[in-house]
Amino acid sequence: MSGVNILNYELAPSPATIFGCLLPAPWLGLLAGLLLAFGPASGLPDRFAPLTLAVTHSLVLGMLMPVMIGALFQLMPVVAGQTVAAARFISPFVAIGSALIAAGLASGFLYGYICGFKLAAGLAFLLYGSVVCALLHTAWRIQVVDATTRTLRWAGVAIAMVVAIGIALAGNFAGWWSVDVLHWLNLHVAWGLVGLIATLVLGVGSTTVPMFWQSARPSARWQRVVPTALWIPLVLATPVFFWQWALLTGCVFMLMFASIALRAIWRARRRFDPAWQLWLVSAISWATAALLTGVYNAGDSANSILAALPAWLVQVFPWWIGVLVLVGGAVLPVNAMMGKIIPFLVFLHLRRQTPAGRRVPAMQVILPPQRLLWQARLVLLALLLLLLLPLAPTALTTFAGLVFAASQGLFGALMLMTLFRYRRELHTVLMRPEANNIPHIPQKN
Repeated sequence: MSGVNILNYELAPSPATIFGCLLPAPWLGLLAGLLLAFGPASGLPDRFAPLTLAVTHSLVLGMLMPVMIGALFQLMPVVAGQTVAAARFISPFVAIGSALIAAGLASGFLYGYICGFKLAAGLAFLLYGSVVCALLHTAWRIQVVDATTRTLRWAGVAIAMVVAIGIALAGNFAGWWSVDVLHWLNLHVAWGLVGLIATLVLGVGSTTVPMFWQSARPSARWQRVVPTALWIPLVLATPVFFWQWALLTGCVFMLMFASIALRAIWRARRRFDPAWQLWLVSAISWATAALLTGVYNAGDSANSILAALPAWLVQVFPWWIGVLVLVGGAVLPVNAMMGKIIPFLVFLHLRRQTPAGRRVPAMQVILPPQRLLWQARLVLLALLLLLLLPLAPTALTTFAGLVFAASQGLFGALMLMTLFRYRRELHTVLMRPEANNIPHIPQKN
């Protein structure tokens, strides 16, 4: 077994830097759910339907990207000991900028507004270009000792790849230039879902899951190969003639990692925690998505398997893969981690600002786990409905979108309650006479 990381909480950035990235995310997820519920549903569940593309980018850019950037700003100093100097200048623009980029792409996909693609490409270049520069400026000083630090060191490159290919595609749709849309779209999806989201979930989860849910720490072999084993096939996939080999190799690695993670999560000590089930379903989702992707893209070797299945079932494979990865593989662990990290940050910063000898509310008091139970059940119901949507698109699209929106709205409300608790406790500390070095004189009855 690998050694335990020494976490340096003294280098943690200010609450405003991190909360500004994380707290808006559930509300942007709510908007993505409402877009699915009330958007033009023609073409669903096809992966290239305008609503599918709009909701996908709203979810990834609006909800997931700010969380990933905020997590990197937090973990680089705490886990890797290297502070991202520009984080406090960039963080106020991460959530609103990501929302505007997602809105521009959604308007372009849904209504054909060319200016939407132009807006998205320009803002993405400025915002995410700044994020990448800030991360890379810090990353070269990180000493790689395990899967988490390796992920932190190279995450900026993964973001750069996803954003650069996305800008190239947006520029194509805006009429600025012409590219091979299908090939670059496949690379954009592969780098986004596997190169960025999957590797961050695996890399960050290697530290946070043992820390909060008391699972066994990843083995030394896991620490050596994660996430490099997923990045190498993606690099080799850039030339067209390597695509098929790289795709299948990546699926094998992803299935292997998800299976190992599933075993560790199943044996975790804190299985009673509401978020534990989210991690469990997330690992199952990644494994299932890898298996479906391998079968769907295996070519001649899979013809016999696909031929034995009904044609309509094969046609919905891409929808299922997308839902399993984006909702099961990304939204679930994001909800699980935020439900722990936000109360933990509140506890951490309260402890740092409270005079010695004063009690600080425990994490379970700041955000009682029982409050997260219904949110976990609601987001799992949303995942189930989204997987069933191809069976009855007309009947389930609105329902699934509303349930997903409700799950993220409830989560956002819980996060705001946590923030209010932080402000209330901090105000109490600052208003006490001892906090200002004013002697407290007891009053007579």
